[in-house]
Amino acid sequence: MNKILFSIALLLLANTAQAERIKDIASIAGVRSNQLVGYGLVTGLDKTGDKTKFTGQSLRSMMGKLGLTLPPDTDPKSKNVALVSIHADLPAFAKPGQKIDVTASSIGDAKSLRGGSLLMSPLRGADGNVYAVAQGNLVVGGLSAGGQDGSKITVNNPLVGRVPNGATVERIVPSSFDQSADLVFNLNSSDFTTAQRMADSINKALGAETAQAVDATSVSVRAPVNPNQRVGFASVIENLELAPDDAPAKVIVNSRTGTVIINSKVRVQPAAVSHGSLTVTISENPQVSQPNPLSGGSTVVTPQSNVSVKEDKNHMFVFNPGVSLDEIVQAVNGVGAGPSDLVAILEALKSAGALRAELIVI
Repeated sequence: MNKILFSIALLLLANTAQAERIKDIASIAGVRSNQLVGYGLVTGLDKTGDKTKFTGQSLRSMMGKLGLTLPPDTDPKSKNVALVSIHADLPAFAKPGQKIDVTASSIGDAKSLRGGSLLMSPLRGADGNVYAVAQGNLVVGGLSAGGQDGSKITVNNPLVGRVPNGATVERIVPSSFDQSADLVFNLNSSDFTTAQRMADSINKALGAETAQAVDATSVSVRAPVNPNQRVGFASVIENLELAPDDAPAKVIVNSRTGTVIINSKVRVQPAAVSHGSLTVTISENPQVSQPNPLSGGSTVVTPQSNVSVKEDKNHMFVFNPGVSLDEIVQAVNGVGAGPSDLVAILEALKSAGALRAELIVI
């Protein structure tokens, strides 16, 4: 009896481990962050700033707005100032007065932004409106140093810095969360089976016909109109659990690094594979030809090349019907095939129609 209860407990734990919350696999339509971008000046640099003319123009413009007018023939070539681009993500439902992080990147020819301070800079959205204002001291993780003889050392990237809580939100972004009769949950990865399971899980918990799968990505849920009730309703749905369907069989090949990723659903039909490599080695061993003392000739160097060919004697292996991922890897490792050889084998299996998976080369 105890063994049976123990087995049932293990089965329940296994099922629970496979279940995931809706909030981890889907997001509510309209609840998203927005990108902000702007530019500004970083001051206080230790002679590591820009030497470009447009940085001087920006500095002149800023000083003019502050009431200081420079003579027309004066070029403010300050090595302590750098022009930077600024970008940030404005979270959903951000309210005026809240703080967000910003990142500043050098635009000109500055050597380092280390030790600089970002002056007040507006951040605009895609519609051109100002949604935040950034200012603060930069935190730069990189370091660059050089000597008088031209030697230089750089650690990480000294031309990019971050200002934690460096921007203040000034405008609210309208949201459709409380403007529609239904809440639409969009899956992070489109899948018809997972969308249907999500709708079934919601209907089981909240009543029939509460949710319906619109397509492979979206699930529409009837929601209360009252904003307070809608927030609690969304919280309940986000914490419901379901078992997402497994991803389709795919083989991902990175042609630049030789990395191969094979998921657990990949299967191989009956096929015989033989993979061997041919190695050609050419070595040069030049010889010196020395003439006799009285022959009147000159010393010459005669080339001598040694060419050798080596062919690995790898064995042929056979894939049985429905071979799993483990068996594929074991078979390929058994013949000593490397990553590049594995790519060639997988491409050949796909061409032969024996690989039951989508082969993606990135």
